[in-house]
Amino acid sequence: MKSTFAAAVLAALMAGTASAETIGVSMQSFDNNFQTLLRQGLDARASEVDGVALQIEDAQTDISKQINQVNNFIAAGVDAIIMTLTDTSAAPGISEAARKAGIPLVYVNLEPENIDQLPEKQAYVGSKEIDSGRLGAEAACELLKAKGKANDAQAYILMGDLAHQASRDRTSSVKETLAAGDCKGVTIADEQSAAWTRTNAMDLTTNWVTAGQPIDVIFANNDEMAIGATQALKAAGMSMDDVIVVGIDATQDGLAAMAAGDLDVTVFQNAKGQSASAVDAAVALARGKSVDKEVWVPFELVTPKNMAEYAKQN
Repeated sequence: MKSTFAAAVLAALMAGTASAETIGVSMQSFDNNFQTLLRQGLDARASEVDGVALQIEDAQTDISKQINQVNNFIAAGVDAIIMTLTDTSAAPGISEAARKAGIPLVYVNLEPENIDQLPEKQAYVGSKEIDSGRLGAEAACELLKAKGKANDAQAYILMGDLAHQASRDRTSSVKETLAAGDCKGVTIADEQSAAWTRTNAMDLTTNWVTAGQPIDVIFANNDEMAIGATQALKAAGMSMDDVIVVGIDATQDGLAAMAAGDLDVTVFQNAKGQSASAVDAAVALARGKSVDKEVWVPFELVTPKNMAEYAKQN
């Protein structure tokens, strides 16, 4: 759906009567690498649609700040709002405020808690998070089988911010996939939140190494945490040939880590596809058109065998 939806909507918008819209954008954090990719994608798409201007704000992972940004957008009378949620549980209140103001709202990337009850003129653009965990776990299982460790491996999970549905879904799908397949003998030795960040992941992984227990595979909810894990393992003198490390996003840093032999698996999350679809949906809603309530952009498995195909994707 991703390419056909985006292409069709963009064509319709470009062919329509010229108008001018201001779209308020509240981003979860400018410091997050994937959120930066989304922000760049939003800017790029908006530049392709005549008369569209973005006002982009950084919520700095602070839900109070993000709610204030939304309220300011509403007070300023923007034509639409796009946001990546700092706390997905805050979505019902934000949706209601936008509904009362009659301002279209598009959530992108981080699934809102109220996705099944979105009001009129509201939509969500993202990727099915359980697919990313499943793809990573399936690939890791194949690597464990090749090592003869499918029945007794010790696995660790670095989770993102627990306020995000993405973190919960990615984690649960890893565990469910392992339990349902050839790697049901894998033990989840520990799972901790590193809040999407490289530094926190380094600290947690260092603690796991210091504990002296075997580490056969580390599943990280994003590439940043996967990179932090590899840095901690290498600092402890561990060989990257002995530990399977799995990330998600296929960022440039993640692919560089894979090229260096540090990251074994990642899962491509299409930042450009999500951003383009979010802008298209917001503009369409602002212009009185209808859009799908949910627009899904598929995840794709990335390994050393096909990573060159994704070198310039994110």
